[in-house]
Amino acid sequence: MNGLWAIYTVLGAIGQTARNAMQRELTQNLGALGSTHVRFLFGFPFALLFLATVIVVLRAALPHPGAHFWFWILAGALTQIGGTALMLITMTSRSFVVTIAYLKTEPIFVAVLGFFLLHDPLTIPMATAIAIATTGVILISLKPGTATGGGLAPALYGLSSGAMFAVSAIGYRGAIQALHDPSYVMGATFALSVGLTAQAGLLTLYLAVRDPGVLRAILRLWRPSLFAGFTGALASEFWFLAFALAPAASVRTLGLVDVLFAQIVSHVHFKQRTTLREALGIVLLVSGAALLVWAHP
Repeated sequence: MNGLWAIYTVLGAIGQTARNAMQRELTQNLGALGSTHVRFLFGFPFALLFLATVIVVLRAALPHPGAHFWFWILAGALTQIGGTALMLITMTSRSFVVTIAYLKTEPIFVAVLGFFLLHDPLTIPMATAIAIATTGVILISLKPGTATGGGLAPALYGLSSGAMFAVSAIGYRGAIQALHDPSYVMGATFALSVGLTAQAGLLTLYLAVRDPGVLRAILRLWRPSLFAGFTGALASEFWFLAFALAPAASVRTLGLVDVLFAQIVSHVHFKQRTTLREALGIVLLVSGAALLVWAHP
């Protein structure tokens, strides 16, 4: 069971890479907010299907969530939406790669918050691994000649986005722990179902009031949206299973390998050469990830 969290995390990162590819294609027709909503609106039915499967296969009863669960799951769901909104704001004023570099500071925030809020372990080797992997990702993300101007506000938006995604990860792990379910699979799947359903409901209500045209466009593109929703829900299922077994900081740091997967796709599919700086970043990322798995209690 010790190394299972790492397998779940890598599978989650692979699924997330596939989902991001689908969302990038949808963005051309739906815009950033519409393509973001796809992951929730078309994801929650699959999360409910996962939950039904767990009930049948494990012959397990649904958990009885208390007040602590609802606090953590809503905190996770709302801050994930907020983090996405701040990310989109940052992308309008800074380049995409700079925004990604800001977001990849998330594991540092997760480590600190997890230590204080959930009492997750944070040893010196783990902290070192997080720092090494994060540095590697920033090296990969920042390209020569990338615009770094724009003032203090975009930087604050970007870092705040990473911080909100960190709170979201802590919220989801806290929700799973609050269930105290003997089956970590049931706890993780139930939390995912509730979280995605809440997000789908809230964003649908918001778009219905503010921009109903986006909702109509999403429904017209239901076929590609359905696949994006499935890959997103499947990736999230693996993330939640990992959260159930390991500190959120470990999961989110190892999850940085999605950047490595993106590099591989760029190299193989688009025939893009890897620069010396990117190669150094990859070495740091892989080294940090390996150290983290080794140092995990």
